Amino acid sequence: MAAKRWSEMTFQNLKEKSMTFDIVFQRISSFMLRNPRGNYRLMIGTDSQVHPKHTTFITGIVIQNKGKGAWACIRKIIVPRKMLALHEKISYETTLTEEVVSLFTEERKNELIDIVLPYIYGGATFSIEGHIDIGSGSRNKTSEFVNEMVARIESIGIEPKIKPDSFVASSYANKYTK
Repeated sequence: MAAKRWSEMTFQNLKEKSMTFDIVFQRISSFMLRNPRGNYRLMIGTDSQVHPKHTTFITGIVIQNKGKGAWACIRKIIVPRKMLALHEKISYETTLTEEVVSLFTEERKNELIDIVLPYIYGGATFSIEGHIDIGSGSRNKTSEFVNEMVARIESIGIEPKIKPDSFVASSYANKYTK
């Protein structure tokens, strides 16, 4: 499967279809500019679902102002086969998350930080998290992959979150994989 160039990636939510990443970034900036004194978490995570003839991958992007709402969108990728090997599936989910995170260049991250920067001494915050749909519990089939996937997310400079804290992957993206 040939990877799409970032300029060809499209995102959607309940209100808008076929958004470019530039539009997504504008929506995130606009959301933060409405209340620059907020406590913002930019969260990106991917989940997947194996269907009879394909595997659906959904990457969610959520900007949350803690206690004051959120804006979100998804990117959908369909692989035309059943992806049954758990390590391959989890690794591809992490790759898709990394791909979307990479669109948030240093320049773009700084633009978002600059929104809250004048207000940090008043309590404003901004963080970026990579949500991975894996858990470390002994009964979790994905626990053997935790260290590898967490290291990958850390290596791209964002804070990794696993279950139960990875709700963008395990809950938001999950509902669109069905």
